[in-house]
Amino acid sequence: MKKKISWFLVVFLIIYTVLGIINALYFVPKDTAEVTRGLANRWIIQLSDEKAWYTRINPLTIIMSWTIIIGLIVFAVRVGKNFKVIPDRRQSFAESIMDFMYEVVESVIDDPKFVRPTFAIATTLFLYISISNIIGGAMPGLNVNVVDEHVKFTLFQDTWFSPTADLNTNLTYALMVFVISHAFAIKAKGFGGWLKSWLEPMPIMLPMNIIGELAKPISHSLRLFGNIGGGAILTFILTYLVKYLFMPVFYWAYFGIFVGLVQALVFSMLAVAYISEKIS
Repeated sequence: MKKKISWFLVVFLIIYTVLGIINALYFVPKDTAEVTRGLANRWIIQLSDEKAWYTRINPLTIIMSWTIIIGLIVFAVRVGKNFKVIPDRRQSFAESIMDFMYEVVESVIDDPKFVRPTFAIATTLFLYISISNIIGGAMPGLNVNVVDEHVKFTLFQDTWFSPTADLNTNLTYALMVFVISHAFAIKAKGFGGWLKSWLEPMPIMLPMNIIGELAKPISHSLRLFGNIGGGAILTFILTYLVKYLFMPVFYWAYFGIFVGLVQALVFSMLAVAYISEKIS
């Protein structure tokens, strides 16, 4: 086991050093202004002549989202097909994550019949956001930038595009949590009890309750977007300053793995807290 890890680290460092030298020699922009010219721009495709917000898409968000989703499905199918009494490393990894998430959800959700569906929602969100944040913050890959209205593809000059760096992704999942929490509230309290909850603790609080509920998906999505989007921009600039050699590994490890996993856990726990609040 230790020998395999040692070999993995050696191979990783060799590959990383070679890529760093190639980037430093051939791909680092000579002009500092070139680095920030297309920073935070999005590759947007207009689907029709009608220039409305719903006819615009970011292809990278869709491609990376479906890549992560398909990867998670393949992983789940492989673990399920090879399920063993004595688990291998892949099964142990999956079981450790699910055990942790189930214990957290079970300690927060009071009604036992909502524990399992809430666990499925929270775990799915955690896995998707974790992978998205890690590949977007810690794994060198294909970067697509827009400079002077031209799409520019660069390899290993930046990390992969993270779907969670797109506010549309985060807002979509935040709205899903919002709708699911209210659907669970109707199932737990009945439709009359759910309507009555908007007037608690007294009817005069109805406007404040409405504002508070509408603020949830906004703050839920902006929190993740701010951390991941801001971290990606900062990593990109710092990476350029040290010429893609060794320091980016530490930036990627911090923003991609540490911050990424923490934010994924925060997003999932907030979803559990919102559901728990509505059904209690």
